[in-house]
Amino acid sequence: MKNQYIIKQLSIFAPNTPGTLAEIARIFQDNSVNISAFCIAEADRFGVVRAVVDKPDVAYEAFEKKNYLLKFTDVVAVKMIDVPGGLYEVASKFGAAGLNIQYAYASRSAETPTLVVYISNADISLDEAVEKILASGLVLVPSSQHKV
Repeated sequence: MKNQYIIKQLSIFAPNTPGTLAEIARIFQDNSVNISAFCIAEADRFGVVRAVVDKPDVAYEAFEKKNYLLKFTDVVAVKMIDVPGGLYEVASKFGAAGLNIQYAYASRSAETPTLVVYISNADISLDEAVEKILASGLVLVPSSQHKV
């Protein structure tokens, strides 16, 4: 059974040119895919759009039809307290649990700020990492909620 806290993140590799983000956003729109969180990382002339969406398989298929290079990555979404030091609380608990944050990006819903995190520990599974996060007292967003 899949861990309820593991979320499929879609990574879309695209040229770093004017209009590309609009094209990507249009593909999401045309396929009725809602974006909960996203970030863009650049590398020379290419970019990587990382997105948490409500229908990852629909999005994957839509971008595949448009010949985009894609990848799914498992991430978790951690609720943060909405005060100065909220990020410190999360980061310090990850560090104390021995979990390496490869990258992260924040999102905010009406309810609470959230940090989407990719964990890169070769020595433990993501399920084990989830157990450590929960044991630290942090609150994870279930994948079924997708409103990170």
